[in-house]
Formats: sequence, structure tokens, C-alpha cells
Amino acid sequence: MNWLWTSSDLLAAMNGRPVGNLPEGITGISIDSRTIGDGEAFFAIRGDRVDGHDYAGIALANGAALLVVSEAKLPALGRLIAPMIVVDDVLEAMIRLGCVARDRSAAKIIAVTGSVGKTTTKEMLRHVLSPLGRVHASVASFNNHWGVPLTLARMPETTDFGVFEIGMNHAGEILPLTRMVRPHVAVVTSIAAAHLGNFTSLDEIAAAKAEIFEGVVNGGHAVINRDSAQYDLLERAAAAAGVSHVHSFGANPRSEFRLAEFAGGAEGSVLWAGIGGRTLEIAIGAPGRHIAENALAAIAAATLAGADTDRVAASFATMQPEKGRGLRHRLRIGTGHLTVIDESYNANPASMRAAISLLRDAEPAPGGRRIAVLGDMLEMGEHSAAVHAALAGPVVEAGIADVWLAGPEMAHLRDALPPEVSVVHRDVVGDLTAYALGAVSAGDVVMVKSSKGTGCAKIVQALLDAYPQETAGAGEV
Repeated sequence: MNWLWTSSDLLAAMNGRPVGNLPEGITGISIDSRTIGDGEAFFAIRGDRVDGHDYAGIALANGAALLVVSEAKLPALGRLIAPMIVVDDVLEAMIRLGCVARDRSAAKIIAVTGSVGKTTTKEMLRHVLSPLGRVHASVASFNNHWGVPLTLARMPETTDFGVFEIGMNHAGEILPLTRMVRPHVAVVTSIAAAHLGNFTSLDEIAAAKAEIFEGVVNGGHAVINRDSAQYDLLERAAAAAGVSHVHSFGANPRSEFRLAEFAGGAEGSVLWAGIGGRTLEIAIGAPGRHIAENALAAIAAATLAGADTDRVAASFATMQPEKGRGLRHRLRIGTGHLTVIDESYNANPASMRAAISLLRDAEPAPGGRRIAVLGDMLEMGEHSAAVHAALAGPVVEAGIADVWLAGPEMAHLRDALPPEVSVVHRDVVGDLTAYALGAVSAGDVVMVKSSKGTGCAKIVQALLDAYPQETAGAGEV
């Protein structure tokens, strides 16, 4: 049996105490009692809303081979009979295990952060590196204080490439995570107005993102977007952190991985990249210039991690978009069809503009409309009114005549749009959902973009439930 961890190694790594007859090993690690697989260990982490110890019995019923629990919580588990490893604190034990996983691995490790595009770039790296070796990458956006150590702890010893997404809401949050991951290559995709409520400027955001360089191993690499106004700040931060090699990507002529030319289409695009004195023509199975920029970051990181550049470039043609990040649904409606572009996972001003550009380039069927369904951008703080109103410019420039808005902050965009734009606004997402179900028609292209916390994904799901699906296709923000 190829164990992810033997029980003896778990005990040693976490400084745990065994209770009951432990299995020889475990096949995986889970913190979700609902989705745990047979033979996996359930780590009873205490979160902001729920305590995993309350779900230990469900985890066992669903196939958990082992429980990792806190000493202080052991009495509350009552008569539960199961193999357990008892630790001082479950999250801290998982962090210790993640650090041991990193120590035992010979994989090339890539870490990605940025205000926009980090999940897309991480998924690109997973896709393009998979033909070249065993890839272990963050699930979804597991990029915070529990997601990063969980991803590390799940990394098999035989991994060839490890790809980690590292996020933050406040300064100081990336530093401990990058020191756990210890990347060979650290990527900063972009700096944009995300989490503005917690920062006073883009330079402050850049400084927080630059913490990723503090974990880079000796002789490692930094990859920075040269088109960013904060490039010089990031370059200095990488040097101050002792990063030996600093590389750049972007349209800037001085970029080492340069966007020489771009040709966009409704379903895909072509990038001409200047790399190492030659130009590569790269077909990308998703539309959008921002996707091409993320592809350059991925090519740079993969190349610096030792992958063959030409094989990496060839893999972009078969990219598939992710749910909530540009996945397209073609739905039957009446005698025609409706296209839904799902961008509901997250939003900030930069990604909103990119999504609006995607909608601009989409082709409605005859008689159809381009409809932007936009929900509130969260964590904008005192800047919220201004950044929401500022979306009027991109909407008008894209020629989008129908805009449906959800949430109180989107009232600022409603008031900023000119009379020639047809605007529907509802404070409550559920009310806009009901409206959308009755207002879409054959030929329309509907793009839904919002911060995840608004619940605008329910609009997408309601449309999918109401109309049968034909196909899913490309396009990601």
C-alpha cells in the first residue's frame, strides 16, 4: 500500500499521542467530514464558525481511518471509540506535518500570489506541468492559514512539482505561509485594488504580497509582472529578501518573458511570447488578454522550475476553465440558446474590467444581447462607492447596453451609468435572480461577476436549473 503517511511518521511529525489501535497508515487528509474518503485521516480543526470535533463521529461513519484531535477536546468526544492521534492543537499539528512534508520532498516548488489571477495561474501550472511529472497543487483557493498547511501535508513524497497559492487579507499573513512552503519559484501575478478596506494604497498591497519572497530557497527565483506600477517596489523587495534571480513578464519591452503580440477571440486566443531570443506562438483555450498575461507568468515559473518551455507552451491549447472563473454554459431556451459566463467566484476592480472585456468580445446569437450581471465587490472599505461607480467607464467603452446589478454597493454604479444603458438594480441577490429567470431570452450572453460572499453564484445556478445545458466551454478570468 502506498500510504500518504504511515501512522508512525504522523506521530513523530506532530508530536502526537496514540489512542487505540492505529492503522498502518493513511491514504489522505481531510478536514471535511462530509467528503472524507475511506482510509483518510480526519483533522478536527476548530474554525471560525464550526469545530471539527463536533463532526468526528460523522467522519468515522464516512470512512475515516484515524482522527486527529485536541487533548483539551478529548473528554467531549465521550464514548467515541476510534483510532486517534491526540495533539496539543490540531491546526498547529497540521502545520508541523506540512513542514515535515516539505522537508521530505524533492519536488520543485512554485508559490503564486497576486491581487488578480493567482488561482488561474496556479491552475494553469497544474495543467501544463501534468504531462511532465507528478503535480501536487492547491485545491480550489486553499491559500490561507489552514489551506496552505493542509495542501503541504497532503503532498505525496513522490511529487515532482508542487504548486501553492498563497493569499492574504492583511499585511503579515503571507510571511508565515511562504516560510512553510519554501518555494524555488515565487510569482506575483499583479497588484490591484483588492482588500482596499485593509490597506491605504496599492504600494501597501504590493509590500504585503512581496512577503512571498521571504520564503524563497537559496538560489531561487522571483517572477514579477513588469507591467505593474509596483514593479520596482517588488523587485527591491525580492532583492532585500535575498532572492538570487529576479525575472519579469508582461508587455513591457524589458520583460524577460514578453507578451509580444496578442490576438483575442470569443472562445480562445493566441499569444506570441518573446522568450530567450525567440518568439513562441501559443494557442490558449480561453479568451482574454489577462489570460495571456497569466499564461506568461505560468510559462516563466514552469521554465524556471526546470520544465521544457516548448512542451509547457503546447499544453495551453487544451486548458479548461474553472467553475466561477469563466466557465461557459450553453443552455437551451425556446428554439434557441443562451450563453452564461460564470465569473461569480470573486471580484475586484481589475477583474471586473477584465470580465467586462470578455463580455464585449462574446458574440450573441442574432437578436441576442450582451448582459452584464454584476454583484458587489467586497472589502473595498471607504473606497467602495468610488470603485463601484468607476465601473461605468468600462461598461460604456465595451458597448454593453444591458446591466443587471445586485447589492447595495452596486447602486453607485447604477447612478453613474448614462441613460442609454438599460439598468436593473436589486438590493437583494434573490430578487435579481427572480428577475433574471424571466428576463433572459434566446441569443443572449449573460456574464455574472461578483465577489463570492455576495451569493451571486445562485443566479448562475438558477439559470442552469431552469434551462437544459448543451455544452460547457472556455473563457476564464
